[in-house]
Amino acid sequence: MADRKDAAETPPVFGADFIARFRDLVRWRRDVRRFRPDPVPAALIDRLLDIAALSPSVGNAQPWRFVAVESAERRARIVADFEAANRDAAARYADAQADLYRQLKLEGLKLAPVQLAVFSDEATGQGAGLGRQTMPETLSYSVVGAIQTLWLAARAEGLGMGWVSILHPDAMNELLEVPQDWRFIAYLCLGWPAEEHLDPELERAGWQARTEESRRVIRR
Repeated sequence: MADRKDAAETPPVFGADFIARFRDLVRWRRDVRRFRPDPVPAALIDRLLDIAALSPSVGNAQPWRFVAVESAERRARIVADFEAANRDAAARYADAQADLYRQLKLEGLKLAPVQLAVFSDEATGQGAGLGRQTMPETLSYSVVGAIQTLWLAARAEGLGMGWVSILHPDAMNELLEVPQDWRFIAYLCLGWPAEEHLDPELERAGWQARTEESRRVIRR
């Protein structure tokens, strides 16, 4: 058998302190919408993306594609698309819920210094289709896993990250001039948070609290 390059490596042992700190990291990870305008070092973003690329993926396909949205013109078009989508979303609600919806802070597009569009390369040849013959959507799931890794890594560095989902996905490929066989997954805002709090934004605003139902395990 050929020697494995990691044969001499010893796996780390994660002690109780690390386990507790990791739980704190997960608890304090927030969907951030309010950012300070301070710039974020490019080297830090590169380091975070390197960590995200360590995430697992179906068939080791590594389908995530990150696009840094830096031009003012493209950012303005993203804002316009959000505003249109948000008006349509608001129209779904009525009475007090509609009033509350319109008060929610749902994006940080105008202040976040770093903005990343994330796509899944649906035509990738990497992985040779392993593991996705019956569930091709696992490519997208793999990208979501990388986003979660990025989110936690950013929080560990003191950065905030927000996921803007109120956008028209079909418009993103043309707007950002990426291949049509890339599937839009997320638009991420990153920067130094203007505030820190343990409870989720939507819970603070009175929209939805965390529930015990989300922790329930069905046993068969």
